[in-house]
Amino acid sequence: MPTIHASVRQLDHSASLADVRDHQLTIDRPEAKGGQDKGPMGGEALLMGLGGCFMSNLLAAAQARDIALSDARADIEGDLADAPPRYTAVRMRVSADCEPASELAKLVTIAERGCIVANTLRPAVELSVECVQT
Repeated sequence: MPTIHASVRQLDHSASLADVRDHQLTIDRPEAKGGQDKGPMGGEALLMGLGGCFMSNLLAAAQARDIALSDARADIEGDLADAPPRYTAVRMRVSADCEPASELAKLVTIAERGCIVANTLRPAVELSVECVQT
């Protein structure tokens, strides 16, 4: 199996810079938590990563099947526990304009099954993905 390499290095007293391939993401804490709000917190980036991974698979599935998909959106929310701090549940609601509309649920299922992040999180937290018709 291939291995993905990423690195995270300190920028200053609260922020860090994550690198993967030729891409970077600044990670920080909000000012209310002693940060400078230069970017999302790591836990927020995890939710963004889930959405990005899922969306990449959704768009690829539509393209491979010549299904017209536009205005695709994944809204993700995570329920936090504090001892230890972690997500206890993550929900993703997916909507898009799809032609034919009847294919959206199938595309969502394909994307969910192919999403590395969803497949990693599912055994650890209650993860649900909902297809919302627009």
